[in-house]
Amino acid sequence: MADSLSRRNFLTRAALGATGAGVMLSCEERNLAEKQHDTPREPAVKGLQTGKIGNVTLSRLMCGGNLVSGFAHARDLIYASSLIKAYHTDEKVLDTVQLCEENGINTVIFRCDDQIVRLLGKYRKERGGKIQWLAQTYPKPGDLTSNIQLAIDNGAVGAFIMGGIADKLVAEGKVDVLGEVTGFIKKNGLIAGCAGHALEVPMEIVKAGIDTDFFMKTLHHHGYWSAIPEEEHDNIFSTTPKETAEFMKTVEKPWIAYKVLAAGAIHPRDGFRYAFENGADFLCAGMFDFQVREDVILTKNMLSKEIQRERPWYG
Repeated sequence: MADSLSRRNFLTRAALGATGAGVMLSCEERNLAEKQHDTPREPAVKGLQTGKIGNVTLSRLMCGGNLVSGFAHARDLIYASSLIKAYHTDEKVLDTVQLCEENGINTVIFRCDDQIVRLLGKYRKERGGKIQWLAQTYPKPGDLTSNIQLAIDNGAVGAFIMGGIADKLVAEGKVDVLGEVTGFIKKNGLIAGCAGHALEVPMEIVKAGIDTDFFMKTLHHHGYWSAIPEEEHDNIFSTTPKETAEFMKTVEKPWIAYKVLAAGAIHPRDGFRYAFENGADFLCAGMFDFQVREDVILTKNMLSKEIQRERPWYG
C-alpha cells in the first residue's frame, strides 16, 4: 500500500509540474495521476437479508476463511496457495473484513488458530469492527476442547467441527465424539454445529439424536468442466448434491451450505441460486475483497425475489 501511495503521489506531482526535473509523463500516466486521488468509493450495499440460529442473527451470506488463511483448492495449480498468501497481508485481510461488515455481511466463518485470533483482535481494536466470528474448530484425539476454548475465550458467537475431522470420525463409527464436542460448545453458550463433506455426517448425527443448533454441508452442482468424478484433482467437494438436498428436506434445523462455488469453478449467480433453491438457509463463500460487494448484491437481489425451493426456511 505504501508503494502504491508513493507512486500515486509522484505521478500527481509530476503531472502538475511540481518535480522541477523535467519529468515527461505519457497521456496514460497523466490520466492515472489525475484520477487516482479522487476515485469515489462505491457506496455500501444496505439491506442484506438475515436469519437466526439460536439467539444469534446471521446474514444469509457469510464470508468463508480459506482465502484469508492462504488456502486454495486450485486443482493442479501449484502456485495458487502461495499467491493467495502473498495477497492477503494483514491490512488486506482487515480491508476484506471491513468491506464485508460495511456491506451487510455480519459474520465471518474463519478457522480457529492464533493467526485468526490476532487478526480479528486487530480488526476490532484498530477499526472498531463488530463482525461476528463463527469458528471452525479442530478437536483432536486426547484433546477435544482446547481449540474450542480458544474460540470461546476470543469472542466467537458459535463453533463447529471442521468437515474433514467429522468425515473421518463418522467413517470410523465415532459419531459419539461429535456429540461430546457439540455438547461442550453449547454448554459454554455458543451456537454449536458440525460440518461435513460426506452426507453420512448429518445423517449419522440425526440418527444418533445429537442436538446441534445447525449443520454445515457442502453443496454444489457438477455442471462445470473440471467436475470429473473419476479424477482425483481436488475438483469436487459435493459428491452427492441431489441426495444431500433430499435428505436436508427432512432436517428441521438451519443449514449453512459451503463450497457452493466448487472453489471458484461456478459463478456466484449460479452457485448461490442452486444452493438456496436446494434448501440451504445460509451460504458460506470465500471472497476476495474485490468480490464482496458483487456477491452481496447478487445475494440480496436473489433473496428479494421468490426462491423456488421445497424445503422451508429455517433460521
